[in-house]
Amino acid sequence: MNARTFVVATLLTSLIAAPAYSAPDEDKLGKAQGYPVGSARTWFFDEKVRVGSFSAQGEIPGISGGTVKTMAASDKPMSLPKAAQEPTYRWSAADTKNLSVDDYLARQRVMGLLIIKDGVIQVERYQYERTPQHRFVSQSMAKSITSLAVGMALRDGKIKSLDDRADAYAPALKGTLMGETTVRNLLRMSSGLKFVEDYSGKDDSSRFAGAITREGIEAAAKTLTEREVPQGTRFAYFTAQTHMLSAVLSGATGMSVSEYLAPRLWQAIGAETAALWWSDKKGVTIAGGNFNATLRDYGRLGIVLANDGVRPDDPEKRAIIPREYLLDATDWHRVDPPFRPGFEKRYYGYGNQFWLFPGETRRFAMLGVYGQFIFVDPQLKLVMVQTTANATAKSGATTLAKEADAFWRGVVRHYGAW
Repeated sequence: MNARTFVVATLLTSLIAAPAYSAPDEDKLGKAQGYPVGSARTWFFDEKVRVGSFSAQGEIPGISGGTVKTMAASDKPMSLPKAAQEPTYRWSAADTKNLSVDDYLARQRVMGLLIIKDGVIQVERYQYERTPQHRFVSQSMAKSITSLAVGMALRDGKIKSLDDRADAYAPALKGTLMGETTVRNLLRMSSGLKFVEDYSGKDDSSRFAGAITREGIEAAAKTLTEREVPQGTRFAYFTAQTHMLSAVLSGATGMSVSEYLAPRLWQAIGAETAALWWSDKKGVTIAGGNFNATLRDYGRLGIVLANDGVRPDDPEKRAIIPREYLLDATDWHRVDPPFRPGFEKRYYGYGNQFWLFPGETRRFAMLGVYGQFIFVDPQLKLVMVQTTANATAKSGATTLAKEADAFWRGVVRHYGAW
């Protein structure tokens, strides 16, 4: 790259990254300090380091007492052309109608926003001095990526049946309730175990995370000793179930989840930047979160999901993700009643680590705390990616959950009906 090209590229990046208005709560999020990065102890809870930490989590030393693994980029990146002009998306909030993309960014703590239609970027925006080069932490979006590994292991014959017990593949889980739980019931968050995950820093999730740091994921399973209801009968979301899937995959494939997925998913979808994923001290991927990638590579993953597991620029249309497994995970018509949208007044349904929108059209999401998400509409070949530094872990505790849904509905309606 010559000097003139470098200057032009730098200017374009700065234009993409810099909004024409102040992003929400810049001072609370550490602007004056240059958006500092926290430590292994502070990165998740401390608001003052949230932006910096959520865009550099893969480089923070000592998380969960483990090491970070690199998933190399593809040597054939998927092209992501950009539309000449942003569409005029419109949406309405509870207090105001006819809002724009700019309004959404002015109202919510969005670090990065990407909207892709038919493989073409329609919107790419960044706030809080973030850029296309930053890797953003997935939070629980990583659960859906772990599910894709289960689907591939099933296709490859590494896992024989989703109805096998976890300890059939992870011998270290023998003698634990998690070990007695089937792979299917771990996938759909229905182990039936007693567990509280409320992100207070004093819940079962925090205690379980401490056990992982001290002993590793498989040993931490021994701390869960009470099953409240029979497995498979109740949806109850908590991250430890996904961590057990990581142990299952390690035993079934002989590799960590990150090692298994690097060629089969990350390079296969045409990622242009390496991803980072934390493992525990014994090399088992911390699969319930802790994955880090650029906004555009999350978008590439969304494109493949929107195309039912196929990279659209592949002339041979090879299935990266097994189609039937993906449909089972993302179509609420295929899941049992306790996991469907509306059951027990829940908005979303849940299918094999994916969140399922209500409505007859198949739409689904990968969601993470503090407002991370990938929304996918396969019929419209429409993908929306957001990385956020929300004030609370649960998006419903602020206006973010409702406004993100309203904004997404506005984007969908721009191209058709909800």
